[in-house]
Amino acid sequence: MPDPLLDSLRAALAATPDNLPLRLLLARSLLERGQSVEAEAAFRAALERAPRDAEARAGLAAAFAAQGKDGPALVVCEELIAEGQAGAAVLALAARAQLRTGDQAKAGRLWKSAKERDPALSDSELDGLLPRPLRSDGSDGDETGRGRWDGAFERPRTSFAEVGGMEAVKEEIRMKIILPLEKPELFKAYGQRVGGGILLYGPPGCGKTLLARATAGQVSAGFLSVAISDVLDMYIGQSERNLRDLFASARANKPCVLFFDEVDALASSRRDARHSAGRQVINQFLAELDGVDGGNDGLLVLAATNAPWHLDGAFRRPGRFDRILFVPPPDQPARAAIVRVLLAGRPAAGVDHEAVAKRTEGFSGADLKAVVEQAVAARMRAALAAGAIEPITTRDLTDAAKGVKPSTRDWFATARNHALYANEGGHYDDVLRWLGEKR
Repeated sequence: MPDPLLDSLRAALAATPDNLPLRLLLARSLLERGQSVEAEAAFRAALERAPRDAEARAGLAAAFAAQGKDGPALVVCEELIAEGQAGAAVLALAARAQLRTGDQAKAGRLWKSAKERDPALSDSELDGLLPRPLRSDGSDGDETGRGRWDGAFERPRTSFAEVGGMEAVKEEIRMKIILPLEKPELFKAYGQRVGGGILLYGPPGCGKTLLARATAGQVSAGFLSVAISDVLDMYIGQSERNLRDLFASARANKPCVLFFDEVDALASSRRDARHSAGRQVINQFLAELDGVDGGNDGLLVLAATNAPWHLDGAFRRPGRFDRILFVPPPDQPARAAIVRVLLAGRPAAGVDHEAVAKRTEGFSGADLKAVVEQAVAARMRAALAAGAIEPITTRDLTDAAKGVKPSTRDWFATARNHALYANEGGHYDDVLRWLGEKR
């Protein structure tokens, strides 16, 4: 059915193809009408003329999300967030995408940030992820009188055996964290303390959170995943208190693993901190890592980030995050294992997991999940038409893979620049090696 507005916008663009505001208006109009594929193409055309335009990039993320492409949408959103160009709409979009991918901690943090910018935002599912406000006495309103972190530590059952690939990363974690706990006398004899920090970095969706959880499960330690929304508070001094209380609880529950996801939001460079309050939070975090108020032996701190170049350099000093480990996209055996896990419990007949892995070079775990979901959706449509359950096949998966672009590409484009031109101390040599191997 003809649309007079779209027709007029297209006609105007044909006469003035470099008119960016007009091109963005066409893209937004397409998106509002549910024509997300056409909207994606229109936003891409706008970005060809203005590659760093924040509105065009935000629109492209929205077009991705409307098509169920949560991985690519998150890559664009995370770039805008890291650059400080994300408004409430982008944060809300990223929160919903993270919720659909199953990462409730990230979704809650992003939704909290979105609502701080636009209190009128409402989403019952995301609102349920927000932490209850603290009372003036620092409690969370629980009438039982339990402390904020009491009972929050879990005992994961996941182990390294359930983490496909990443053998080099797992070996580093064994030497830094696991063996010191299993053989404390040996490490003590060499003057090595039990505990410390490791920073995991790499593209989104590649298993950094799973690896942290498996580390705790490997040594039967307590585990607490800390969302940034659990720490940051609008009241001056409360964020520092939250950090202090968190580390105090962790020390009381040793051995345990504290996991900070998207740690760059909490530990960004103090040169970039616009307010003194932000610098104070960073200083408090550094003090806790040093164990100023209590010994950190037996306290294991893992952190993950997609943008390690935003971290304050002080976090890389010995005794803090003195090991920085690159977590690349899963290799071929790991991709086959991930597909096998994602298909568990679904009707799948004789799927060649290795063949699917070969067709998905560079895909993250989140990308592989998108492939499986698209293949399942296609097979369900066929089953509904046939009136009987039909098994998912290798062809279904390889066809679905053709419609999913690896979300890691955009990350590597950014990481490559940092590895080439801002690689102080060789922190990003692993990125260059990985890129060299893939050429």
